[in-house]
Amino acid sequence: MRNTAFLLLGLGLILAQSNLFRLVGYLHVAGITPSLVLPLIVFMGVHEYVLWRGALLAFGIGYLLDVASAAPLGLYTFTSVAVFVIARGAGVRLAAQTLLTKVALAFAFSLLEAALILIVMAIFGADAARPRALAALVLPHALATAFTSPLVFRIAERVHHATLAQPGSEAGER
Repeated sequence: MRNTAFLLLGLGLILAQSNLFRLVGYLHVAGITPSLVLPLIVFMGVHEYVLWRGALLAFGIGYLLDVASAAPLGLYTFTSVAVFVIARGAGVRLAAQTLLTKVALAFAFSLLEAALILIVMAIFGADAARPRALAALVLPHALATAFTSPLVFRIAERVHHATLAQPGSEAGER
């Protein structure tokens, strides 16, 4: 039940993100559209999800983001799984309990995701100048993602707690 709920939440966040991209496009400020999916993946990594199940969910959400975006297929799938695994490793030491830690985690992982995307595009991309051009968008994108992350964390917490009460959910499994 929880897996389905988070997959549907990821799909909803992708749709909201695409509409937000269109809305923010009228402002003509490059890179200001936040990633609404990234805080969800960080939430899954920081909280008690089983590694293989969380990685599979991150894979599915990343694949949906690949399909919905104009990025090369597999780019967000790879980075979503990588961010989840790194967040899972950091989740033992970090706890996203306060507003400041949620914003800081979203900002740091947004920078990490952008670095991964730029590296992968530099290695496998056909246009060598494109990663350098996209590098200017990293900071505004990370700030916008950090700004919207408390809302996504709150929604994810509500879904998490709602699925804990369901019979058959894997609440105690790690």
